[in-house]
Amino acid sequence: MAAPTEIIVRSYQVGFGDCFLLSFVYRTTSRHVLIDFGSTGLPATAAKDQLMRVARAIRDDCGGKLHALIATHRHADHINGFDPGEHNDGSGAIIASLEPDLVIQPWTEDPKAPKNAKGPTAVGAHSKAFLRAINEFEQALPAASALMRENRDSPLLNQLAFLGEANISNHRAVKQLIKMGKRGKAQFVHYGSASGLNLPGVRVSVLGPPTIEQSLSITRQRSVDPEEFWSLVAGNAATASSVPPFSPRYRAARAPGPARWIIERLSYLPAEQLLEIVRILDGVLNNTSVILLFEVGKQVFLFPGDAQVESWKYVLSKTSANPSIRKRLEDVTVYKVGHHGSLNATPKTLWRMMRYRGAQRKGKGELALHSFLSTMEGKHGSTDNNTEVPRRTLLAALKLETILHSTESLPPSKLKVEHVFVP
Repeated sequence: MAAPTEIIVRSYQVGFGDCFLLSFVYRTTSRHVLIDFGSTGLPATAAKDQLMRVARAIRDDCGGKLHALIATHRHADHINGFDPGEHNDGSGAIIASLEPDLVIQPWTEDPKAPKNAKGPTAVGAHSKAFLRAINEFEQALPAASALMRENRDSPLLNQLAFLGEANISNHRAVKQLIKMGKRGKAQFVHYGSASGLNLPGVRVSVLGPPTIEQSLSITRQRSVDPEEFWSLVAGNAATASSVPPFSPRYRAARAPGPARWIIERLSYLPAEQLLEIVRILDGVLNNTSVILLFEVGKQVFLFPGDAQVESWKYVLSKTSANPSIRKRLEDVTVYKVGHHGSLNATPKTLWRMMRYRGAQRKGKGELALHSFLSTMEGKHGSTDNNTEVPRRTLLAALKLETILHSTESLPPSKLKVEHVFVP
């Protein structure tokens, strides 16, 4: 079979989540690869059955058959669309009916990994300990939801609840992924492993996640990295927080104020401890994201899931010893923006490598960098501490230096953004 004549990238409106369909169109057939399907927040204008509508659109767009399904990591905003529903009447049941030949997940999802993995997954003792830690962390997450139900008006607990909701495993979705993998073929990947994808004329490279044996850094999430994070704000974009440091009820001149403040802080201690656990788990799971690079002719597609700087540091460290990796990253023409546009998932070193930035201003015939962003403002992070998602400095760069395709710009009547690329 010859190489594809075109590649169609579709990004579906799932609000705060990811759902992409890559269609490799050949002369007599097409092969369709679904990357993630999940959401933890829909736009106010979205239909109540939005995920069902998306599932039906995927079925129509792939002609009722998927070549492969990729679940980059286990966060709900990437996998809960695979939930078949209690009575097999959910969006995941529609996806299962498309009978993917291959299901790709990170090595951390391999059912054999925690106990007896010996083969190409390269899972050693350190990786097994890491998996046990993830499972133990997850036991704390239901308590986060319980705290939210009891204290709905607390900003701290609302933040905890959102992170907890995003991290609690959707067991039906997880089981459905396992089931689909058994029906076809399951592939659990890490940096440098084979993807298992059979796409004639397409070179597919797995750039992440690393195993713990390859990179211990993915077990933690750094809070500051001035060289890589999109943390600085140009001009007058940054504004000081107008929120008073203490609760409003303590502004009155009633003694003893310090005692009341200490009591208030102590009452938050269990929630703060849980929040820290959930934050650790959130960052760890993002760094288990599958990172895939598709090369077709002059087009290079980079899909990194929610991989953050710790995972990227490992990839970028390989570019000196392996110039071909650097060359392929330099040649990226389609970039799926990492982690919905957060400040730490598009390292500036990677961003500066992409040589087609700004090419959209050079006129017709030039290769240009296209970016696809699936996100929803106001759901995660805070403008007060420059952690909002999408990060406004990154968003400004995407608008200025790439051809940006964002689900946020979709009118309520449209269900997806799509663009055709010619190799």
